[in-house]
Amino acid sequence: MIVLTCFRTRRRIGAYLDGALEGGAARSAARHLSGCVTCQREAEALRRVRALFQRNLSPSSSLAAPDWSGFWPGIVRGIEDGRRRQPLHVTAPRWRWRPRWVLGSAMAVAGLLSLTLWQTMPGLFTPDPPVVVSSAHTEDPRGTVMVYSTHEKDVTVVWVLGLDDSSD
Repeated sequence: MIVLTCFRTRRRIGAYLDGALEGGAARSAARHLSGCVTCQREAEALRRVRALFQRNLSPSSSLAAPDWSGFWPGIVRGIEDGRRRQPLHVTAPRWRWRPRWVLGSAMAVAGLLSLTLWQTMPGLFTPDPPVVVSSAHTEDPRGTVMVYSTHEKDVTVVWVLGLDDSSD
């Protein structure tokens, strides 16, 4: 409960110090500030900051107005100096070795090449065709026939499962 009260009071400290809180909110903030050391420190820090602002921003402070009298003549002088100065000589940009660009370009070319090969030659990157597995039931309810074959029908394996000689 104290944490919630501290949270609520810290949000109101500025208004409390300005005298902007009314009634129960002002009494609650004053009561909490009288007993909470942490909130008292925060209120004191806020008082010090406000005092610094008031001291430095008062009309009697010696803040000098900025001097803009030389601003526009300085701009004009800079433009005129730029017109008088001739470029030394213009050279074509020199090509420099940039390993990151070379590596990135090589990777992009390799990616495009592999994608092109994969699209144009589908048999080049695909593995051998899978084995087709078929099953069938026999007249005997305990038996199952499994047939393994390739697409080209080069090899076919037939397994008969579930039939024992011991039952006959």
